[in-house]
Amino acid sequence: MPAFRQVGEKQLPNPVLCMAWSPKRDLIALANTTGELLLHRLASFQRVWSLPPSEYTGKEITALAWRPDGKILAFSLGDTKQVVLCGVEKAEILHVFPVQNPVTCMHWMEVMEESSALSAFYNSEDESKLFLPKLPTLPKSYSTTSKIFSEEKSDEIMNLLGEVRLNILVLGGDHGFVELYAYGMYKIATLTGVSGRCRSLSLSSDLKSLSVITEVRSADNNPEICYVQLDTGLLSDCLPEVTRMARKFTHISTLLQYLHLSLTCMCEAWEDILMQMDLRLTKFVQEKNTTTQVQDEFLELLLWGQSSPELQALLMNQLTVKGLKKLGHSIESSYSSIQKLVISHLQSGSEALLYHLSEVKGMSLWKQKFEPLGLDSVALEGAITAVGSFSLKANELLQVIDKSMKNFKAFFRWLYVAMLRMCEEHVPPELNKMTQKDIAFVADFLSEHFSENEELFDRKGKYFNVERVGQYLKDEDEDLVSPPNTKGNQWLNFLQESTYLKESPLLFPSYPQKSLHFVKRMMENVIEHCLQKPAEVIGKSVKQAVFLPLYTVPERYDLMWNDKKAKMHYVVFCMPEISPCKLYLLRKGTDPNRLSLMSFLPLNLSHYVYSCLDARFYDDEMLTVVLQGAEEDNRRVLAQLPLSSTLSCETEFTWEPNLRLDQQTSAIPCQGLVLGNQWRELESMKAQFVAVNGIRKVACVLSANLRHIRVFEMDVEDEDEEGADSQNNSADQEGLDTTMTSQGQGEESVEAEGEAGEQVGDGFQKTEEHLESEEALEIS
Repeated sequence: MPAFRQVGEKQLPNPVLCMAWSPKRDLIALANTTGELLLHRLASFQRVWSLPPSEYTGKEITALAWRPDGKILAFSLGDTKQVVLCGVEKAEILHVFPVQNPVTCMHWMEVMEESSALSAFYNSEDESKLFLPKLPTLPKSYSTTSKIFSEEKSDEIMNLLGEVRLNILVLGGDHGFVELYAYGMYKIATLTGVSGRCRSLSLSSDLKSLSVITEVRSADNNPEICYVQLDTGLLSDCLPEVTRMARKFTHISTLLQYLHLSLTCMCEAWEDILMQMDLRLTKFVQEKNTTTQVQDEFLELLLWGQSSPELQALLMNQLTVKGLKKLGHSIESSYSSIQKLVISHLQSGSEALLYHLSEVKGMSLWKQKFEPLGLDSVALEGAITAVGSFSLKANELLQVIDKSMKNFKAFFRWLYVAMLRMCEEHVPPELNKMTQKDIAFVADFLSEHFSENEELFDRKGKYFNVERVGQYLKDEDEDLVSPPNTKGNQWLNFLQESTYLKESPLLFPSYPQKSLHFVKRMMENVIEHCLQKPAEVIGKSVKQAVFLPLYTVPERYDLMWNDKKAKMHYVVFCMPEISPCKLYLLRKGTDPNRLSLMSFLPLNLSHYVYSCLDARFYDDEMLTVVLQGAEEDNRRVLAQLPLSSTLSCETEFTWEPNLRLDQQTSAIPCQGLVLGNQWRELESMKAQFVAVNGIRKVACVLSANLRHIRVFEMDVEDEDEEGADSQNNSADQEGLDTTMTSQGQGEESVEAEGEAGEQVGDGFQKTEEHLESEEALEIS
């Protein structure tokens, strides 16, 4: 009677490189060789969605990790050296950040330590909601062309914050690259001193130490596998302070993301059609034969109602009455949209950013608590000043928009009437009335905007810059072509005449010559400097506590490493050339400053000769393994190995510090294990790898060719095929579809799709239908 119940099997079109179960739901993420990310559900291995590779992010996925709450999936890209955070509900990329080296492994853990200081912070963390309004959702009408974001993502970006309890994403890569990111976004440590290529890593839940398995090239160019334990005591000792600081900086990072998206929407609300007036006037100047200036020709039309043949041809043939009317509506609509985005989004986001930065500055002044973590009050003051400058520039843009809207309305109204008279059409009575004040207003507009002096001939060969708003939205380093006229501004004159206020640090600089994009990038750089300082300080505090060279293996072996988080670090490995039928369990306490049990326990699998192909920790006392029989039958077995008797072994191994582990295996205590009835032969499958989730009691086995997958429920037994089918139906009904009564047709379509062969874009059509029952899968 075989153990475990098979609930799904599928042949995939592309080889799978990485697979990881969600910690909260019956969902498994797969990454294949094409760079595609797939999400499948347990029942019949249904595909929920697929995220195709992107030229902007990358096409070579090297590692996967789930956020502990199961709502965010992180994956690393080797070709572009980036880490991406993806929302599970809608398969949307929410955040991307670059890394120095390609990531080879990652681990996302949640801090489980409790204290009164932490409890108080958890209860008060949402105080900002009492003082700050909720940030408005970006309008649906804009479909952003940003490389990363799509429409209506402001809510999803805010969800990046997740739960208040601290969680840390640990990244490892080539050349000893190790970095720690609080909440998956804010880098709190860059570690140095680790040698080789990281194969696996695990940060203890008490933050006292980080275990790393590295691969270092030996003298004969064979990889030497080593175990490294790093002392992260500063994070543990200052856990309440680290949590508070990290949470604040994650708020700040999220707000920067929100401002970036808001500015992207503003750029799209501004249309290129607004530049048509400038371009056509420039062409008119270059082609006209008269010596009079354009300004004079428009003034002559304004005062006498007469125009030159060239100006008349420009107005009637190029602009046209219909085109002018359309241009006026377009300008008014675009300016109104930009104005609303500035007021509701940029200003709200800037105010929230100032609030959180001010709180962080207050934390930095508590030097006893936060100075050891690298918080610099001077740098934070510079960040606050930069945000203030950004707010001033946003207000300046509002004033320019307000003035431009008034100017264009008056100018287009007059020009529209003049063009109607040129073509001898009827002029509506409400437009025919023009006072002396209106005439003076249009004359001032012409004098200010229609000048051909050489000093106004801009860098792109244009004489005219009638449209003043677009220059603020361009991502360029050059100065504004038409900066605002500050002549006669009483406040600026007062500042210039005041000896004390002229260079006062209490006043935000305004940068009148720069665009909004330029000031935003300057603000981001200053804040990024504040974010980097704690990561450097904390990183330098991390020291190597243990270094154990384990063994060397030829290049042909590609072993899978496993770490277990508890009060002990656990690593399971095998040395196929030394003892192919034994597993070795390394145990080391999480506190490197205390003497604790360090033992190596080889596990004899059974009297029958098996070798271990892959192993994963199922729970605290169970190991899930894929075994291979002797070469004559070459059968593959999925088994559960109880470790309770092994973990209670009190025989300690004495390490010879001058030797590798594989050079002293005879002295390692041995503990035999019998498979019992917790195993199942995997028929017609050359199984090689396994991924498990002990909380959900599921396992996924992958074949050696990386295309054949089987999914098992681990805590049930098959009695026969008919019983298995009924159990499958019952489990699907009770565990997956309790909240859905109309799901049947959708599931049938997905199953039919699986039988016919999966196709890369179909998953998105099923996303909403499949995720409607997610609440039934959540673990409270």
